[in-house]
Amino acid sequence: MDVRSSEQINGVRMAWNIWPSTRLDATRIIVPLGCLYTPLKETEGLQLVEYEPVTCKGRECGAVLNPYCFVDFHSKSWTCPFCHNRNQFPPHYAEHITESNLPAELLQMCTTIEYIIPQVMTPPPVFLLVLDIALIEEELDQAKDSLQQSLAMMPQNALVGFITFGAMCYVHELSSTTLPKAYAFRGGKEYTAQQVAYQLGFGLKNDPRGTMGAQAARRFLLPVSECEFTLNSLLDDLSRDAWPPGGHDRRPFRCTGAALSVALGLVEATCPQQSVRVSLIVGGPCNVGPGMVVGEELAETIRSHLDLQKETPNAKYTKKSLKFYASLASRAVACGFAVDIFACSLDQVGLYEMKVVSDKTGGYMVMSDSFSMHVFKDSFRKMFEPDENGYLKLGFNAKTEVFTSREFKCCGAVGGLTSLGKKGPAVAEQEIGEGNTCQWVVGSLDRNSSIAFYFDIANQQENKQQGKQAFLQFQTVYLHPSGRKRLRVTSVSHRYTDSQMSDIAQGFDQEAAAVLMARYAVFKCEQEDPLDVLRWVDRMLIRLVSKFADYRKDEPASFQLSPEMSIFPQFMYHLRRSNFLQTFNASPDETAYYRMIILRENTMNSLVMIQPALLQYSFDEGPPQPVLLDATSLKPNVILLMDTFFHCVIWRGETIQAWYDAGYQEKPEYANFKALLTAPAEDAKQILADRFPVPKFIQTNAGGSQARFLTSKVNPSQTHNSGGNGFGGGSDSSVVITDDVSLKVFMEHLIRLAVQS
Repeated sequence: MDVRSSEQINGVRMAWNIWPSTRLDATRIIVPLGCLYTPLKETEGLQLVEYEPVTCKGRECGAVLNPYCFVDFHSKSWTCPFCHNRNQFPPHYAEHITESNLPAELLQMCTTIEYIIPQVMTPPPVFLLVLDIALIEEELDQAKDSLQQSLAMMPQNALVGFITFGAMCYVHELSSTTLPKAYAFRGGKEYTAQQVAYQLGFGLKNDPRGTMGAQAARRFLLPVSECEFTLNSLLDDLSRDAWPPGGHDRRPFRCTGAALSVALGLVEATCPQQSVRVSLIVGGPCNVGPGMVVGEELAETIRSHLDLQKETPNAKYTKKSLKFYASLASRAVACGFAVDIFACSLDQVGLYEMKVVSDKTGGYMVMSDSFSMHVFKDSFRKMFEPDENGYLKLGFNAKTEVFTSREFKCCGAVGGLTSLGKKGPAVAEQEIGEGNTCQWVVGSLDRNSSIAFYFDIANQQENKQQGKQAFLQFQTVYLHPSGRKRLRVTSVSHRYTDSQMSDIAQGFDQEAAAVLMARYAVFKCEQEDPLDVLRWVDRMLIRLVSKFADYRKDEPASFQLSPEMSIFPQFMYHLRRSNFLQTFNASPDETAYYRMIILRENTMNSLVMIQPALLQYSFDEGPPQPVLLDATSLKPNVILLMDTFFHCVIWRGETIQAWYDAGYQEKPEYANFKALLTAPAEDAKQILADRFPVPKFIQTNAGGSQARFLTSKVNPSQTHNSGGNGFGGGSDSSVVITDDVSLKVFMEHLIRLAVQS
């Protein structure tokens, strides 16, 4: 089945493209029924229409007219495939509609269509920048430089606000050019919208319409065109937090939690339910007031995974802090805002605790070592890159709703969103992710943001479904940066299999299934012990292959998997070793960061995170060749380029590195060697240019200290234990020193367990 073409047209990837017909059969196929949907994907031939959608008037329905509706041209009516209600066409449709003259939404090629809602104008986007000034001078200069660049790129009509924080939090007035004014808030307490409005002087008691308040609020949120000069000079003069530090053995004071609550209070009071992004730029842990994760003394180290497991004194702030950030997240969600966190520090800053704010609101999270690195600088700039029409490539304050035909229901969704608790006929009893609802809110969407939806078959008895089609519709209403409200409607259909499920495996999409399993597992890690989740992944895999493989009982040699499933075990092998499920050798902040990113990227990007891509450049083969992610690929006479999504690594074999050190690339007679060196660098540049967040670039060679990025990812088919000829193994490929199981051993065990009677 060509699953990629359906993704190009609708932005939808299903784990199973042919569905089981009863609830019992759905449990027998092991991998949950689910799909990955990218609401703002640039799909092929997307129709933009500027009129109101025609919706079904059935009770508890509301599905939009689509190509799967049955149309009766004689009586000018249509039947909804979801609730089977018959609807009359509105008069202006009924007049013109014939079999040869159809509106766009009934054409077969318009299963995805976007409505620009007429007569609804929305205010321009609001960017509230919250900057940490308890940084060292060099870092502060780099962060200020990025902010000034972003100001130049923002749409001229966008509103911008500016807040700084160290030991205290300052809200800067942008309307006064002569004398810069800032309102100070104590760093030790949380602020509500009312308190912020009152302290900034626009929470007036006798202002029922809020007109005076709106005027006063203009001092803090101004269009870029009016305040660019003021804000640039403010940034030029901005210096490090003047609060006296306690000494070399103490951390500078940071009231990150209080600053975020003030920032949310400011936009809650002035622009609820509008296109708002609050971007927090932070360079160290919060150690003052609400949301603190560590004390002031440097002798007190910030919590590790072990501290969190054993609840040692180092983790004493965590529970309270998690609760505080969860309350900030629900404030942001209630107003439809997105909160971004850009964290740059060599040590942890508390992303583990703060993650919930970005996760629930659909905001970005970017983690790097320093504000001078491309990971931060380029990612921050990309947020403001316009499309070909000059608009930002973002959708704000989106609400996504799912409609299902009656025989199946939606268990929930995973990926940068929050449930709106809307009940309806499409809601399943079982919960996966944000469940118990058929509508979710996403504060911000870009063209890659993908949501995983999980489904359950409601039907108990046989014979009803065979040969029937199931119908599914997504409606995403969002605020477009052009100031218009838009509705993207995607309708898809798939058929049910027979009672023997004879052809169900042919519709298996192993790539989408691997990503859906990974999201489910990462989501489970939030509630359960990662070791239990690993065992669960193993059990699911064993049951899947023993159900669908061909073999004779207790004969491992007879085992065969169909091509539709042959790579799935390999994906699961790499998922088990990945940072998403393993907390070894990662801080809680890194784990939180990696897990958050995989929960919202599209299928191909998520696969690269699970199983990195490896390309080989050599003199023998011409263009770069994809090679196995295996220790045997680390040969001395090749260059490898590995893309793990978060890192982009160029690795040179020993021979190539020796030639490089000898300077052969400088000599004209070795032009082909120079070309070989530049080819992977050019490809890496392309990856860095296309991706958000921008990956960290690493240049290394065999035996180099940074080669660990590559050796930790490859399948250790040759380790220090496996080589027959003593320590060192084979001659021409690298040996990985590890006790991890290789893919071959993993597959042998899997097959043995699967064929057991």
